Amino acid sequence: MDDIKTFIGKLEAELEGLTPGSLTPETNYRQMPEWSSMHALILIALAETEYNISVTGDDLRSCETINDLYALLKSRTS
Repeated sequence: MDDIKTFIGKLEAELEGLTPGSLTPETNYRQMPEWSSMHALILIALAETEYNISVTGDDLRSCETINDLYALLKSRTS
């Protein structure tokens, strides 16, 4: 699993409309004006392709911040 800075960089590259450096671990990604259901699907695909981890919509709803999402993915890499 990447460190959180690398993870954030991958998110910023994948999620349309985000400028590099705009996300922090404390960012509540679901409250971002750019957030949509399409972004949720992109996050699910990113977890699968980059980390070989299955993530569901319920998993995403249980997370609020980028750090929460990172912790979820990291806990599934053990």
